[in-house]
Order: sequence, then C-alpha cells, then structure tokens
Amino acid sequence: MMGDMAGLEGMEQPRQRAVATPVRWTPNVEDELALKALELFGNPMTGEIRLPSQPRSAVAARRLTQTVCLRHWGLTAQITEHAVLLVSELVGNAVRHTGARYFGLRMRRRRGWMRIEVRDPSRGLPCLIPVREMDTSGRGLFLVDKLSDRWGVDLLACGKTTWFEMRVADR
Repeated sequence: MMGDMAGLEGMEQPRQRAVATPVRWTPNVEDELALKALELFGNPMTGEIRLPSQPRSAVAARRLTQTVCLRHWGLTAQITEHAVLLVSELVGNAVRHTGARYFGLRMRRRRGWMRIEVRDPSRGLPCLIPVREMDTSGRGLFLVDKLSDRWGVDLLACGKTTWFEMRVADR
C-alpha cells in the first residue's frame, strides 16, 4: 500500500523535548500524530468535528484526511494524496476568507464514493476563477474542480458547506 515510502520505516528520530526538530515522515510518526488529532478534535467519520479557524488547523485536517483515507478506508496512495490536497484547499479558503472562529470537517464513505465537507458560517460563495499556468494563487477551486469527480456548495441557514466527492474502488 505504501510502495513509494519503502525504506522509511524505522527512521523515527529520538524525542527531544526542549528543541522542536523536524521529524522525518514515517508511518509510525504519522499514525501517532493522527491519533493525537483524533483525540483532540474527534472523529470526522462519525460526525462533523470543529477545528479552530487558524492556519495550523490545515495541518490537522490534512493529517486526519490522510489517516481516514489510508488506514480506515484503505484507499490508494494517489486518491489519498488528492484528498489531502483538496482538503487543504477547502480549509485554506475557510480560514482565509470567512473570518470565522471555527470551521467544521466531515468525511463520509459510501459504496464507490468518498465525500469530504468543510462547513463555515459565511454565506459568501467561493468562485472558480480561470487559472493561467504562471498564477501562484487562486488555484484552490481549480484543483478541486480538476481532481474531484463532483464538488459543490450547499447554502445553510447559517453559513455553507463546501464539499467534494471522489470515486473510489471498494475492497
């Protein structure tokens, strides 16, 4: 399942409390960090979880998405990578453009499909703008449009839910 990560097992660095050192990605470290995120925020597969509307929450959202897709749903590395990227874009939009204190994250799986939703209290609709090759920003919804099979925005009484769905193979 993790063919492109071969050789990285056992590369976990010793813990150092005083100094924050970058940690090499390993399944062990990533699982541990994901478990902490699940403990801290809750399980996005059983219901919507709330995350603070801060840039660091994008890290938690990516970590949760990766863990759910790979470990819980057994999806391919490529589908997982795309889902993580798209979650990052939707969370980035919610954090940057809504002025909210929190946003919601929910992940659902049904036969042949996965769906990830990001809810925020703003009713401002995101715009899909044309992107040129050299553009360095504005790519968020362009990527969502290109990499997902379906996506959309559901207006709610208080806010909106931006979501994407991807076809996935059932095991």
